Amino acid sequence: MTAVSGGAEVRRPPAQIEPAERGSLRIADRVVAKIASQCAREAVGPPPEGAGHPYANVLVAHDTVRARVHVELGHPTDIGARCAAVRRHVTERVSALVGMEVTEVAVHVERLHPASVRDAAQGRTR
Repeated sequence: MTAVSGGAEVRRPPAQIEPAERGSLRIADRVVAKIASQCAREAVGPPPEGAGHPYANVLVAHDTVRARVHVELGHPTDIGARCAAVRRHVTERVSALVGMEVTEVAVHVERLHPASVRDAAQGRTR
């Protein structure tokens, strides 16, 4: 940045430039979606055998994020508690990492993977 002082231009060091004059940072929606997907992976833990990894779709508007996270869970499990944990973790981590307010996280359970199928593959029956 330059400033005019007594008719001569003087360059100001970066520390003296006001934040509003420095510019802005725009984070693409697909980057926020990838971050939300990774946060959902952290919350779900290792996926059940044959399950896909969580993925997310996001809508970013005016520094707020609305996310829809798709997960696959093992069964039996407390689905409500697992979804609440995913929702909480995604909200906290996305807010911390991208500096935007997360107003909504909808968790969609795409598929449940029953334990009996996993146990049968290992030679056990119920």
